[in-house]
Amino acid sequence: MPAVHKILLDEALQDSPQTRSLLSVFEEDAGTLTDYTNQLLQSMQRVYGAQSEMALATEQLSTQLLEYQTQNFALGQGDVEVIGILQDFSKTVVELNALHSELATMLANGMVFPMVTFREKDLTEISTLKDIFSIASDEHEASMVKYSRLPKKRENDKLKAEVVAEVAYTRRKQHQASMQYYCSLNALQHRQRAAMLEPLLGYSQAQVNFFKKGADLVSKKMDSFLSRASGTTQSIQARLEWETEEMRATQRELLSVEDTVYTPDLDRDPPNRTLVQRAGYLNIRNKTGLVSTAWDRLYFFTQGGNLMCQPRGAVAGGMILDLDNSSVMAVDCEDRRYCFQITSSTGKTSIILQAESKKEYEEWISTVNNISRQIYLTDNPEAVAIRLNQTAIQAVTPITSFEKRLEGSPHPDRANPGAMPLPSDPPPKPPRGHLPEALIAPGTPIQFDIVLPATEFLDQNRAGGRRTNPFGEREEDATPDSDDALLQQVFEVRFLGSMAVLSGRTADVIFEAARQVLAARAIHNIFRTADAHLLVTSSCLRLIDPQTQVTRISFQLQDVTQFSAHQENGRLLGFVVGGPDSGEEEEGSESFRAFIFESNTDGEKICYTIGLAKDITAAKKDPAALAELMKTMPLTSDGKFRLLDEESTDDKDTQEESEA
Repeated sequence: MPAVHKILLDEALQDSPQTRSLLSVFEEDAGTLTDYTNQLLQSMQRVYGAQSEMALATEQLSTQLLEYQTQNFALGQGDVEVIGILQDFSKTVVELNALHSELATMLANGMVFPMVTFREKDLTEISTLKDIFSIASDEHEASMVKYSRLPKKRENDKLKAEVVAEVAYTRRKQHQASMQYYCSLNALQHRQRAAMLEPLLGYSQAQVNFFKKGADLVSKKMDSFLSRASGTTQSIQARLEWETEEMRATQRELLSVEDTVYTPDLDRDPPNRTLVQRAGYLNIRNKTGLVSTAWDRLYFFTQGGNLMCQPRGAVAGGMILDLDNSSVMAVDCEDRRYCFQITSSTGKTSIILQAESKKEYEEWISTVNNISRQIYLTDNPEAVAIRLNQTAIQAVTPITSFEKRLEGSPHPDRANPGAMPLPSDPPPKPPRGHLPEALIAPGTPIQFDIVLPATEFLDQNRAGGRRTNPFGEREEDATPDSDDALLQQVFEVRFLGSMAVLSGRTADVIFEAARQVLAARAIHNIFRTADAHLLVTSSCLRLIDPQTQVTRISFQLQDVTQFSAHQENGRLLGFVVGGPDSGEEEEGSESFRAFIFESNTDGEKICYTIGLAKDITAAKKDPAALAELMKTMPLTSDGKFRLLDEESTDDKDTQEESEA
């Protein structure tokens, strides 16, 4: 029994180009079978209708039967049993040279009718199911185009629900039509073999019954053929029934799935961030003009370190981008959801893609990020990807939700010194809510490094590379600023990230910003941090490069609206800086930005120092209050007013300063 090729029913829902390519082979085979069946049926009808030309008709039939072996059946090569039977029968047909009316009637019932039934029932069913499948596929594509165009910013719940329902309906319809079509194509291989043998069996029986008494020689030749043909046909029929029942059971099992399989963006399973290969449909943005763009839905898959693309119906895919050492990031593009950009290692080539759901969006970003690190070249890529993902999560300090408060903290007054407004500060504005969306807008970009502006860098280095001393002494003959001389404290910190926030009057915004910054570092495997010296003075906060002593960024104390150490991880701290909003929506409004740091020093100590600096700033307005404050502060050995000694890098000095 030759091997029977099948289209897998469990791939019907995915509808990948590979499945479509395999489907085209089955369709080509069905078309070839249809052409051959029509020719064979014409030969049989000629035998039935042309008694006077029986010799010529039987000769043509014999020749046509031999052509079965030379037919280019992509799925039926090597069917030795059927080919052998057809060859034997072709030799027998040559010996038959007379027909009578009874024989014509028997031929009509036993030979022509089964073949006509096979053509009109089975082959016509294949053609009809093909048209239904094509219509269902077109409707699904049209619904996916509508779904892809759903706006992100101005979402219409009613419109979204209608489009999602339409996608689910058309996807279910396409799934059902495709499985019916695939089942018929799979069964056609068995029906094809039976259809080739059953008419010949009827023809042979008619000939034997008619000529049995006077054609002993012919009947002896036909007996072995009939026995072999009958056994083969029964075996094929039994195999067909078994295959049909198995496909029906598989069809029932696949159709019993939940509606979430058909509904887009309703994945319940979490995304897998350890993938090293991925395949699926994505929308790609193509430029159609100088400013106009168009989106195409294509099938993308990764192959080694390359991103491949294969249009539907194509035999093979083509390379789109080399992913080695590439970069991937989420982008906002034309008000579409789940868009991300992949840029090559040279930076000269980039593409923008759109995923169907949030899970696919995160998995594609993680997969491209894993491939860009050439994990696929290792002996066990999956194990390496899992280990690197765990390392990325552990590389940053774990953080919990900002919603936990400071009840039970051993030092509640020092854990959040920025929560108490100073007399000179304006009254705090109540937050708009406790949800993260009320503190930080969704999709706000995160900056993971502080880049010194080009103009500021030139200004600091134009005068012979003058540096800023972290202790306030710029040059030997320079006189320190009288305001900064009251307080100067240096802390070693690592800059983790900064992002724009909606509120600057609550410590919750610092906790939420820290959570999002650390989560983003874990997702994108960002391990590098910017080391800096945080200089706290009585007038400003400065971030100084520890190597070049160049001030990278500076903030005035009156602009720092909030500062706090994290309530669960004492090494994390942050502060919020406010300033005039540069937007045109509301004149005179404020914009806020949160800066998150990690320090070897206790975060509460740094916040306590910032709080003392703000107290000095407030006391400067009243000379008497300033004098009273200075009486409580120790002096340094050189006679300058310092609230705290400079921080030492060793643990002993740090402990002594904390006790002071």
